[in-house]
Amino acid sequence: MNRISNRIGSIAPSATMAVSAKAKQLAAAGADVVSFGPGEPDFPTPQHVVEAAAAACRDVQNHRYSATAGHQDLREAVAAATSANSKVDVSPSQVLVTNGGKYAVFAACAALLDPGDEVIVPAPYWVSYPWTIHLAGGVAVPVLADQGTGFQITIDQLERAVTDRTKALIFVSPSNPTGAVHSRTKVQELAEWAAERGIWVIADEIYEHFVYDDAEFSSIASFMEDRWVIVNGVAKAYAMPGWRVGWMVGPPDAIKAATGLQSHSTSNVCNVAQRAALAALTGPQQPVADFKAAFDRRRRAMYEALSAIDGVECLVPQGAFYAFPSCSGLLGRSLRGRTINNTLEFADLLLEEIQVAVVPGEAFGAPGFVRFSYALSDDDLAKGMQRLANFL
Repeated sequence: MNRISNRIGSIAPSATMAVSAKAKQLAAAGADVVSFGPGEPDFPTPQHVVEAAAAACRDVQNHRYSATAGHQDLREAVAAATSANSKVDVSPSQVLVTNGGKYAVFAACAALLDPGDEVIVPAPYWVSYPWTIHLAGGVAVPVLADQGTGFQITIDQLERAVTDRTKALIFVSPSNPTGAVHSRTKVQELAEWAAERGIWVIADEIYEHFVYDDAEFSSIASFMEDRWVIVNGVAKAYAMPGWRVGWMVGPPDAIKAATGLQSHSTSNVCNVAQRAALAALTGPQQPVADFKAAFDRRRRAMYEALSAIDGVECLVPQGAFYAFPSCSGLLGRSLRGRTINNTLEFADLLLEEIQVAVVPGEAFGAPGFVRFSYALSDDDLAKGMQRLANFL
């Protein structure tokens, strides 16, 4: 008998969190680290949200257990926001408030998957998708999209990946890590493909508010009648990653199953954080527009800086707050006496030699690429890009 569960013991720590932790450790030791690793806005949470939380702390009702599925007024606000932004007609009863968007993904997978069920995961993918599917007993089936398609999967690729065990498709647009945004026509095409085959779609819409230039956010759920789940939260749009409030929206049977799971795992989400999330959704939305404007400015600066480096090939990010350049042109080079064979080694070298933190593409199922987050200050972005250019 194993001392530790094989299922849990086999899990590797999140690569993005590991990079962030190492960068913070070096900074605490006095190093001047520029981190392009974290997928979290660098802005403070809007003041009206903080004030709502402070008031909630003094309300004795928030000192008690509350409904597993979430406060009714927050579920109403989530339903209203989802109906408006995703163009789907949902009621508050179709909302489960979760401990962050990450738990919403887990709850969706756990509610839908039986052991051996397969989930098609377009790659490059967010690092936690395969592990979340694994924890739910499913099997992740990566389908790699490349720069030639703008990191967008094709129907032909899906046809080659689908089997009689395929239960679901993960879909995220705007994308982490690539910054790709699928067109409305492409989203509808994927929705129709999934619907024809009775395949569930788990749509991660956490970056819905951050699209640039002519790109447009389109919810895949808006083209489907059933078998869809939307996961979202306040972490990105409202600069609230540490508040840990997300949600799962879907058909009543899926929400009922996920609520039962939550009742035996995490119970209710922190009441104070729920009050803060309610203030974010129902209060002034200007902070979201301000964040988007800052990300857009940084996006253009990062693209220009990366494109100017010999050996780096970068597509223009259309959404989220990441650039995902190919660094394969740098592999095989000797840098500071070391031959770089892959982007894992490249990321280690950057952190050790010039105190620049990035996340290697291997973490996202895409060796040869590197994720750069531009959710950091303009000054730090310029400093980090200059260090990188000088080093290479």
